[in-house]
Amino acid sequence: MIARNSSFLIILSAPSGGGKSTLVNEVLKVAKNIEYSVSYTTRSPRGKEENGVHYHFVSEAEFLKRIDEGDFLEHARVFGNWYGTSKSFIKSRLAKNHHVILDIDVQGASLISATDIPYVKIFILPPSMQVLKKRLMLRATDSEEEIAKRIQIAKEEVTHIPKYDYLVINDELEKAVQDVLAIIRAEENRVCRYSHPCEDFINIGENQ
Repeated sequence: MIARNSSFLIILSAPSGGGKSTLVNEVLKVAKNIEYSVSYTTRSPRGKEENGVHYHFVSEAEFLKRIDEGDFLEHARVFGNWYGTSKSFIKSRLAKNHHVILDIDVQGASLISATDIPYVKIFILPPSMQVLKKRLMLRATDSEEEIAKRIQIAKEEVTHIPKYDYLVINDELEKAVQDVLAIIRAEENRVCRYSHPCEDFINIGENQ
C-alpha cells in the first residue's frame, strides 16, 4: 500500500458572526476522522456555551501560567480577552492520523502558519457585510456599540483573505459544508502528503 500521512490542521477563520462555529459543527457531524480543538479563553460563556465543549473557560491567571509553560500553539488577546490553542492536544491527534479542526481569528491563524504543524487555511465569509450585520443583531448577545466595533474589525479581517488557501462563501449552510469537505478531501491527496509514492508504487508491483 502506498504510505500516506494525510493528517493536518484545518484552520477556519471568519469575521465575528460569520457562521464558522455552525459550519464546524456540521462538518464534525459528517466527517468521522476530524476532531475539534477546543480553545482556551478568559472570556465569560455566552448563552448556552458549555465549558470544555465550546471553550475551556479559564481565569487570566491560569491562562498566563499556560503561556509560561509553553502550552499554546498560538495565543492572542482579542476584544480584551485571551484565546489560545493547545499544542499537545493537536500534536497527539495528528499523530493518530486524525485531522484537527479549529476556528480562530486571523491573528491566531497567522501565528500557526509560522509553526511546523501541517495545515490548510480556509476563510469563511458571509455573502455581504449587510448579512454579517444582520447575523450579529439576530445573535442578540452584543450591544449596538459592540456590533459596530465587530463590523469595523471585520473590515480589517477580510484584508487577510489573500493569506488563506481557500475562500468559502457561507450563504447556504449545506453548500458551505460540502465546500469545506471537498477542500479537505482534495488536501488529503496532495502529493506532499505521500512519503515515497513512486518507490512504494514500484515496490508493491514487484512484490506481487
